[in-house]
Amino acid sequence: MKSLDEMPLGSKAKVKQISKNASVRRRLMDMGVVPGVEIEIKGKAPLGDPIEILLRGYKLTLRKNEAANIIVE
Repeated sequence: MKSLDEMPLGSKAKVKQISKNASVRRRLMDMGVVPGVEIEIKGKAPLGDPIEILLRGYKLTLRKNEAANIIVE
């Protein structure tokens, strides 16, 4: 298992958990990032921040520090 910000471009993963001490945990869950959902990395900025992901049929852009709180497998 690793965090979402470590995943390479084009890879797919399943959300395992969201860090309990994340300040954006509630907001991520409201946007559909919940355990069990499949995520695909669609794009990254040149320095890796932000990250564009595809989940549940829509694209979502996350900052690298937000993506670091999402543990995937």
